[in-house]
Amino acid sequence: MSRPVIAIGLDAADPNLLEKWMAQGHLKTMRQLKESGAYGRLKTFDFYRAETPWTTFLTGCSPNTTGYWSPIKYHGHNYSVEEIESYKFKEYRPFYALADNRRVAVVDVPQAPVIEGVNGVQIAAWGAHSPQTPSCSSPQHLFQEMVERHGDHPLLRRDEANILDLPELKRLQEGMEIGIARRAEICRDLLEREPWDLLLTVFGEAHVVGHYCWHMMHPSDHPLYKQMGAQYPGDMMLEVFEAMDRAIAGILEKAPADAQVVLFSAHGMGANVMDIPSMIFLPEFLFRFNFPGKMGLAPGKVGDPLKPAITGRHPREEGWASALWNTKYESNPLKSFLRQNLPSKYFDRIEPLFGTAQGPEPMSPFKLFHQGQPQCFQPAVWYKHLWPQMKAFAIPTFSEGYIRINLQGREPNGIVSPAEYNSLCDEIIEKLYRLRDARTGQAMVKGILKTRQSATDQDPKLPDADIVVTWQEECVTDTVDSPDVGRIGPVPYTRSGSHRADGFLVVRGPGIDAGTKLPDGHSLDLAPTVLSLMDASIPQHFEGKPLLQSPAMVSS
Repeated sequence: MSRPVIAIGLDAADPNLLEKWMAQGHLKTMRQLKESGAYGRLKTFDFYRAETPWTTFLTGCSPNTTGYWSPIKYHGHNYSVEEIESYKFKEYRPFYALADNRRVAVVDVPQAPVIEGVNGVQIAAWGAHSPQTPSCSSPQHLFQEMVERHGDHPLLRRDEANILDLPELKRLQEGMEIGIARRAEICRDLLEREPWDLLLTVFGEAHVVGHYCWHMMHPSDHPLYKQMGAQYPGDMMLEVFEAMDRAIAGILEKAPADAQVVLFSAHGMGANVMDIPSMIFLPEFLFRFNFPGKMGLAPGKVGDPLKPAITGRHPREEGWASALWNTKYESNPLKSFLRQNLPSKYFDRIEPLFGTAQGPEPMSPFKLFHQGQPQCFQPAVWYKHLWPQMKAFAIPTFSEGYIRINLQGREPNGIVSPAEYNSLCDEIIEKLYRLRDARTGQAMVKGILKTRQSATDQDPKLPDADIVVTWQEECVTDTVDSPDVGRIGPVPYTRSGSHRADGFLVVRGPGIDAGTKLPDGHSLDLAPTVLSLMDASIPQHFEGKPLLQSPAMVSS
């Protein structure tokens, strides 16, 4: 006879951090679950690690199988970018929709839309980080009922803050803690209504606090720690995780006595080593590669004295994109000075007096915004009007660096012939491996993947990028040197945390010995593990395995 499963996800919670805190005596509920049950580490894919973990978890399939790589879709037929939101779950359904006749309650799982054919209740996009689906429920009335009984999430679709603004960060923290408590009350409410075979929920606040408050914990390896975190009397990261720990305890109070408890994270977090290289350095590198002698953003010369990092709040208080746009190269020194020092409402009025720019240059994010361009805050899109003229260009990303080749016969204005495809890829890769952190000398590139065997490979399930770049994880970088295109930087810091490929799994329940060590697993193993605990059949198309049935499992 199967026992009920309470599965609780901590979105992008890093196991290294949690293990440290638990060893220090924090997170008492999580520590008790870990010590009284089975624990193991997980890995997810090194490439597309930010955009794919939830689809991988829900379907039990890799991105190569689902064809889902990102909520941002590049369309080669017209060089456009579209926000497509979550995977549609038509070919591969969420694992809980395949659990035979088991009754399930699915609450606020990221990128999990409400779908037909689920035996139970579903609440989507109540407060998940980057939900990528509309806010709704099944049955339809349940969403509003829960909002009326327990409140809405104060940060839904606005869970961000200026990392240099302490009052904004405190507002973010307060909103996260309110949302954490309310989600727990929704779960408690549902547990009182029916003996579910599976209750699944996810705390997206672990993701949010990692992105925006990594520099606000003690200690932090982010360059802004001395300026921000060290001056703050508390530890924002730990405080938010303690709120989640209390919420988990509250949920488990309503769980059946024989419940099997699953606590997991499909991927992790660390100091932000991805956003600036992927979103700024790579698009600018490719701009300079395609237009020799031209500079778009953050111009500099290799060997010159390094400028200080940009650590102050932008004087216009218009956000990170505005601060970055102020680094735009101007050949006219007066124009450059005015761009950096005048409020935008004044500079925008006088800019036409300087005449039209000569040659290619990036386009203002404010102009793109007024044009209704999706993802206009992404620097890669600032070069979009030039993509037809470029051999290769960066496409928008929340993760690794993505490069698209402007291929003849595929793109409407393709420049690169199929015969040149591999040699161009190799040339770009060679130059990328020469990138160095200008402050430390650290090589910037950790690994590079070519996603196609040849230019003629047009499998629709392949990612949009022809080349994927993973970056070093040793230090946060604001300035890079290239012997090929010169110095880029300094640029303003964006979010202080970015993703890692590390996750974890805790399982506690009857028949599981305390201190059991699970074998090293993968995010693909989560769905079959939960189905196995539910005593439900595991579909043949699943690419992972139930970790609790592995013969490699040993007891410590």
